[in-house]
Amino acid sequence: EFQTMICELTGMEVANASMYDGSTAAAEAVMMAVRLTGRRSVVVARSVHPEYREVLATYAFHQGMPLATLPFADSGRLDAAAVEKAITPDTACVLVQSPNFFGTIEHIEALAEVAHRKGAMLVVSIAEAVSLGIVEPPRSADIIAMEAQSFGVPLTFGGPYCGVIATREAYVRQMPGRLVGQTIDRNGKRGFVLTLATREQHIRREKATSNICTNQALVALMANIFMTIYGKVGLKELARQNLAKTAYAAQQFGKHANVLFDGAPRFNEFVVRTSEDPHAINSRLLGHKIVGGFPLKKPVPPMKPAWKRWPSNVKAHDPQGHTPC
Repeated sequence: EFQTMICELTGMEVANASMYDGSTAAAEAVMMAVRLTGRRSVVVARSVHPEYREVLATYAFHQGMPLATLPFADSGRLDAAAVEKAITPDTACVLVQSPNFFGTIEHIEALAEVAHRKGAMLVVSIAEAVSLGIVEPPRSADIIAMEAQSFGVPLTFGGPYCGVIATREAYVRQMPGRLVGQTIDRNGKRGFVLTLATREQHIRREKATSNICTNQALVALMANIFMTIYGKVGLKELARQNLAKTAYAAQQFGKHANVLFDGAPRFNEFVVRTSEDPHAINSRLLGHKIVGGFPLKKPVPPMKPAWKRWPSNVKAHDPQGHTPC
């Protein structure tokens, strides 16, 4: 059921159950593309979550995969022409995130067309699974790597979360993690078994498709229960709430600061350029029991001084007139 619902959400044909988290899912999806294409290098958008890029860099170093970083445009999105220039004959895939680290939604169809024309695959990372309740799934992607923690999985001081890889059926043999299939036992009763990959495949050291083989079934079950309870209508309404609160918060912040990438479509998050150190703002907000935004100076140096904000379920006013939502 988990795999089926993930496929319905992402528009893909097969999904695994599951990965450690979104960052390792993204790295494993890139390695999967390398195996499928026979190429070695990877183009990574700078608008991908910085921690995801750090995890990928660790994988790439030991796999001998050259990484090329692609800058984002003034709109906060990738420019298709720049993507085309970055792809070389040795590029296995282009890794993008949508909604990206700034909350901006990428033009996936255009990016997929460019990548495929140059013989590369498109890997799309989704860090906020709730977005699929209202944002068109990236069906034109070859591989989708997703973090489904927001589907009812508690933070628990950093994990485990619920990473997912979904792809086309033609690529299933190279998909890491576990794939569960339905079968019938000798008594004619329905049962579920691991399929298309033996346990030994995951412990063959350097010859393995992947060394990620830990059973994440409990976390996948949490996400499964969440999706079952919410259903299609409930998930869409949840996504609409996030979209509405983000739009309201961005409008209010825009009265006192510069909201960046305002012309591009967004979901759940946005970036505010501040005249004051974001850490000072957050310290003041914390005094009023309000958790502030995420400072971007360290993870995205050109963005300083800037502040990433996301909506919550609580509305409050701080003494300086900002309205977090």
